[in-house]
Amino acid sequence: MFAGYTRRVRGEEASSFAELALLRTEIIVPQVLKFGGHLIRWTGDEVFVEFDSVVEAVRCAAALSEAVSRFNQAKVSDRRVALRVGINLDDIIVEDDDAFGDSVNIAERLKGLAEPGSIYVSEIVRDRVVGKVDFDFVDLGSKNLKNISEPIRVYRMGTDVAIESAALGHADPASFSSSERLDDRRAIGVLPFLNFSDDPEQEYFADGITEDIISMLAGWRAFPVIARDSTFTFKGKTVDIKKVGEQLGARYIVEGSVRKSGCRVRITAQLIRADTGHHIMAERFDRDLTDLFELQDEITRIIAGALEPELLKFERNRIANQPQHNEDAYELYQRGVFHHYRRDKADNIEAQAYFRRALAIDAQYPQATAALAIAVCNAGFLGWADNTRRNYEESFELAQRAVALDPRYPIARYALGLVCMWTRHSERAMAEFQEAIKLNPSYAAAHVVLGQMYLYSGRPEEAIIQAERGIRLSPSDPRLSLWLPALAGAHYCLGNYDQAIEIGRRSWTLNRNWPAGLRYVVAGLAELGRVEEAQAPLAELRRLNANLAFVEGNLQRLFTDRATVDHIIGGLRKAGFE
Repeated sequence: MFAGYTRRVRGEEASSFAELALLRTEIIVPQVLKFGGHLIRWTGDEVFVEFDSVVEAVRCAAALSEAVSRFNQAKVSDRRVALRVGINLDDIIVEDDDAFGDSVNIAERLKGLAEPGSIYVSEIVRDRVVGKVDFDFVDLGSKNLKNISEPIRVYRMGTDVAIESAALGHADPASFSSSERLDDRRAIGVLPFLNFSDDPEQEYFADGITEDIISMLAGWRAFPVIARDSTFTFKGKTVDIKKVGEQLGARYIVEGSVRKSGCRVRITAQLIRADTGHHIMAERFDRDLTDLFELQDEITRIIAGALEPELLKFERNRIANQPQHNEDAYELYQRGVFHHYRRDKADNIEAQAYFRRALAIDAQYPQATAALAIAVCNAGFLGWADNTRRNYEESFELAQRAVALDPRYPIARYALGLVCMWTRHSERAMAEFQEAIKLNPSYAAAHVVLGQMYLYSGRPEEAIIQAERGIRLSPSDPRLSLWLPALAGAHYCLGNYDQAIEIGRRSWTLNRNWPAGLRYVVAGLAELGRVEEAQAPLAELRRLNANLAFVEGNLQRLFTDRATVDHIIGGLRKAGFE
C-alpha cells in the first residue's frame, strides 16, 4: 500500500517537517502496527507498507483516512494534509529493506491516480474484500498505468471520511485554486454525446460513439482519459464545463451531439479547455443513415483522428508559451515536441536536447524515448547530422527501447517503423506501422507512412488509397506538409505529373523547410517540358538539398526498384539539378 500525503500549499519548511514527523509517529505508525502492517520503505512524503491480510490493509487505509481527517480539522486551511492511498494484492520481492515488482508499481500508480483524501484499489483487492468490510466501492473503469502492460480496473473506496477530507481541501479556495489543480493534470473527459433526435435508437448510437471515442483516445497513451463510468454520471444533465473539469480532474473536455433528419444524421464534436471554456476545435459531420454500426465506427475514427493533433498542438503550445519553472519530464518533453514541429536544423537540435533532459529525469518515459528516436532519425535523413550512420544506429536503439517500455504505445511502434524504413528494413517497417494502426485505428500519420511504404515497394495505386485514408482522418493536421509528398510521389510514378506538381506545391506552401514535395514539383515540371517554370522551385530545392547525389542517396534508401529512382532523378536532371 502506498500512502502519499502532500501539502496543498507550501508552508514554512521547518514547521512542515515537524508536522509531518508528528503525522508519522502519532498517526501512521500506530495505525499500521494496529492492523498488522510492516513498514518497508519511507521516502519523503510516501510510505510503502506490506500486510499479511488484504482485508486488514483496507481497514488500515480507512482508519488512516479518518485519523488524517481529524488531524486536518485542527489545522487552518493552508496547513492541512492531503492523504492518497493505493492498494494492490500480489506477490512482491523484498530485498535490502525495499520492495519491487509489478504489484508495487501498480499500488504506486493507484496512489498517484487517487484524489486527495481518497483510497484507490485494484479489482483484485475489491473482489477479495467485498462482503468483509463495510465500505462501498465505486468502479472507475480500466486505467492504463505507466509501465504496466495491461489495463487495470480501478475502484475508489467510498467512505464518508474521504468525502469530508476532500471537502476540507476546498474550505479556502484561495489556498488551492482550480487553475492550479488543472495545471497538474492533463486528463481528457468525454461527456455523453447528446441525442437531439426523437428516435430512441439514436440514443444508443450517441452512447456508442461516446464509449468508442473514450476507448480510442485511451489508446493514444499520451494523456489520461477519464473512465466512462465517471463521465456518464453527467448524462442528461445541463453542465457547466468548468465545474465538470474540476469534478473530473480534467483539463480538456470533449462534448458532442447527434441529430437525425430523415435519412441523414449530423454529428458534432467540440474539444474544450475546461478551466477557461475555450473551444479548441469544433467539427460537424453529415452522413447518410445506413448501417448504424459501420457509421459509428467511421465517425469514431474521424473524430478521434481530428482530436489528437489539435489537442497535442494546443498542449505543447500552452507549455512552450510559459516560462520554464522547473525540470519536469513532461514539461521538457512537450517543449521538445514544440521545437520538433518547427522542422529546421536548429529546432531539431533543441528538440533533441529537451528530450534528452526529460529522459535524464525519467529514463522509463516511452513518449520522450520515441520522440527522441524520431528526431535523431530525422536529423540523419535530412542531412543535419555529421555522421548519418551513427544517427540511424542511435535512433534504432531508442525506438526499440520505446517499444520495450510500452509495447502498446502506438507512437513507439511508429518510431520503430520510421527508423526501419530509413535503414532498408522494409518488411519490419510495414509491420510496425500496421501494429501502430491496430493499436490506434485513427492514427493518421501511421496510415500515411504505410502508404509511403506501398509507394517505395512499387505499389503507387495502393499508396494513394492508404495516404488519402490517413489524410481524411486528420485533414488539418500540422504534419500535412510531411504527408502530401506520399501522394505527390505516387502520382509522379504513375505519370500523373500535373497532380504531382499540384500536391507537391501544396506541401511546399505549408512548410518551406520540408523539401520532399518540392522534388516532385521540379521533376514533374521538367517531365512536362516546362523547364523554365521549374527554375524557381529548383532554386528553393537547392537551398535545402545541396546536390543531386544527396537526394539520390535518400531515394535509394527508400525505393526497392531502381527504375523508379531513375525516373525521379531523371526528371530532376532535366530541370538542371546536378
